[in-house]
Amino acid sequence: MKFSTLFRALKLLPLVLASSIAMANEEIPATTVEGLQLIKDSNLALVYAEPGADLGQYNRIYLDDAYISFRKHWQRDQNRFSPHKVMAEDMAKMKAELASLFREVFSRTLEEGGYELVTERAEDVLLIKPAIINLDVFAPDTMDANRGNSFTETAGEMTLYLELYDSVTDDLIAKALDRRMDRETGYFQWQTRINNRAAANRILQVWANVLKEGLDGARGING
Repeated sequence: MKFSTLFRALKLLPLVLASSIAMANEEIPATTVEGLQLIKDSNLALVYAEPGADLGQYNRIYLDDAYISFRKHWQRDQNRFSPHKVMAEDMAKMKAELASLFREVFSRTLEEGGYELVTERAEDVLLIKPAIINLDVFAPDTMDANRGNSFTETAGEMTLYLELYDSVTDDLIAKALDRRMDRETGYFQWQTRINNRAAANRILQVWANVLKEGLDGARGING
């Protein structure tokens, strides 16, 4: 099954352009510098793939560690009106926790779906390089127990960026971008580390399911 069919099966949440990809109101390029072509589908906003690529040949998955980065000026904006500052060590801890949660959620979902995760390259191994960018935690629960400004309607938002490679040749097969905000509760609530982790887990689980279902579609497996 070809890659365009894979992404039609994914039924991704609406994709958005990150500022590093394109400026607002500019035309989305039809191809990337790597030669990937824009996949046009009513269910998608931004996916690029190698023409004629076939993911059905890959039986195993090499899931790389997720790269994590905060929204630009996030620390500055968090500290602007609060005496309880977000420190560099707070950010490092949050990034490490999110990267660990990413691996936990994606590994569990893929393995329960029948996919073997490996740490070595081979002809039947698909290499997935994930990143969480523009991470925006609205009310972080830091090491400072007295930190204020922790009442919000939603925990925050983040953007998933995925690159898929042939693990032997390192040929880039596809890339996709998806931004998602946690659900709004309709009322303000105290945001704790537990709340923030639960919100991240909800978003990551959606993305993990999307990836698993898409891989199933590429291999002709019906859900």
